Amino acid sequence: MSWILKVREKFQAAHFLKEYKGKCEKIHGHTFYVDVEIEVKELDKTGIGIDFTKIKQKLSKILPDHTLLNEVYNFNPSAENLARHFFFELKKHFPVAKVTVWESEDASATYSENN
Repeated sequence: MSWILKVREKFQAAHFLKEYKGKCEKIHGHTFYVDVEIEVKELDKTGIGIDFTKIKQKLSKILPDHTLLNEVYNFNPSAENLARHFFFELKKHFPVAKVTVWESEDASATYSENN
């Protein structure tokens, strides 16, 4: 038996995609949404797996709000690479199952080790 806890946070940032041919090779911005799914196997005496507040606080600390992502990371800041990066940063603290990065309301990338 397990539970999946989900939280969502957003951040705004600009980026460009190196070695990409098309409009995304030019600097542009997004309001990114990040969905985190954490799997817990047991609940504490209050019936909580992990307090949502703790997850959101940690997530907020790692999100690069109002930045140029290319200056923050040494990798090409695609939604796919951001999802993987946030996954491993959060996995240091929680049993993360998946991280999804939305760069628009209809385009996202999800990273999981279990696919």
